[in-house]
Amino acid sequence: MAVTVRLMATMVALLGIISFIIGVIAENKKPAAGTPIQGKDVVICKYPSDPTVVLGYLSAAFLIATTVVGYFSLFYPYKGQSVPQGALFRSTSFVVFFNIAILTAGLAGALLLWPTITEQLHLSRNVHRNLNTDCPTAKTGLLGGGAFLSLDSSLLWLVALMLADNAREDYLEENEKDRVGHEAAKGTA
Repeated sequence: MAVTVRLMATMVALLGIISFIIGVIAENKKPAAGTPIQGKDVVICKYPSDPTVVLGYLSAAFLIATTVVGYFSLFYPYKGQSVPQGALFRSTSFVVFFNIAILTAGLAGALLLWPTITEQLHLSRNVHRNLNTDCPTAKTGLLGGGAFLSLDSSLLWLVALMLADNAREDYLEENEKDRVGHEAAKGTA
């Protein structure tokens, strides 16, 4: 099966949707707070068992996969015809969507990893010397926001892929016209 623009677009969309769904589930499964248990001069926070940390890292992994596939899909030589990157970056629309896709992917990664790492730290460092601690968890809403930005990022990669495909066709069409023009000029000389 040959690699086509449609196949790459499907992969980018599917990976982005999976990242989004896992991120939303991680946000919904996150506990509001832990239960403080008084000890001698310490408070031990007991948190309910939840898959937030694993789901957060999985969502980030699918975001990375979406970004990598999205990036490489732009410059892949479809049908064995490679196009110089300069030809793609001549299109202003492509440049704009390419940069926004990269920035959105980075922001989505930050919003997915920040609460995931924070939650992991809360779970592993659950003994506190402060007797007034209320056993916090990671900030609410960040995982969900990261999930939505992950979906947005994959959609922006799809738009950039469509614009790259248009720029690729324009470049190949111009080269074909130039080649035919040179052959005609050689034939009359």
